[in-house]
Amino acid sequence: MKLAFNTWVYSSFPVWVPSYPLDETIERIAKIGYDGIEIGAAAPHAYPDYLSTERRREIKQLLQANGIALSSMLPAPGGGPGFNVSSPMPEERAAAIDQYTKVIRLCAELGGKTVIYVAGWQIYGTTREQAWDWSRQALSALAPIAREAGVTLVIEPTSADSNLVDDCDDALRMMREVNEPNVKLMFDTYHVLYRNEVASDYVYRFGKDLHHVHFADSNRLPPGEGKGEFPSVVQALHDIGYDGYIAMEIGYDRRDVSPDAFARRALENVKGFLGSVRRDGTRA
Repeated sequence: MKLAFNTWVYSSFPVWVPSYPLDETIERIAKIGYDGIEIGAAAPHAYPDYLSTERRREIKQLLQANGIALSSMLPAPGGGPGFNVSSPMPEERAAAIDQYTKVIRLCAELGGKTVIYVAGWQIYGTTREQAWDWSRQALSALAPIAREAGVTLVIEPTSADSNLVDDCDDALRMMREVNEPNVKLMFDTYHVLYRNEVASDYVYRFGKDLHHVHFADSNRLPPGEGKGEFPSVVQALHDIGYDGYIAMEIGYDRRDVSPDAFARRALENVKGFLGSVRRDGTRA
């Protein structure tokens, strides 16, 4: 398993400050000791429309120079454009698909192979099944684009922020309905905690289809500093033979945070959990 850090807490999404240029963010995360970086597709970091060909080349070279891999990318849903793939507005759905396409291609250009799919949210006046169908159609349209780019799309249940793909069963259903080989699953422990569920259950149920993981404790604290129970999640990941990234997506929901301190504490805490894994094949 490899450890990555998500850039939201160093950027302007969704809270405007603290905020740092992407070059500075890459250097800081690399120096702290992470294997990978998960870059959010938002200004001032990596909004696709703002990145020239030359700038994309610079970012890739900067990643290589700092010895850190692009573990994954994710869009910035909400805000003015919306980018809701389940919107009742056809113009917004089309714009969301276009934005995902740009993020997929940018991710591939920078050497990444994973893009997170947020399935959108149901708007009042739209039935849940209609919103679901629009999201499924969008993902089905994006899957071949991602496959051509060598990118896997991972469906994330986002119960704390949306109302469509809420839990383990929803994510599994969406994946099975789309039925594409490069459409897999992920989960964020923060959303599992929001539902008062057990995060290790997600690991065992997703099994071989689990392709990416977000770690965050309650209140988006570093793992191990809230009410989450992370040793059992790490043990479950070991049990299923997971060898992907664990990305820390923490601290970005408020201004009063020190990004470097959160990044360091998360790394230290999760390394401790990894060191406690039982190797005899039994569950903790």
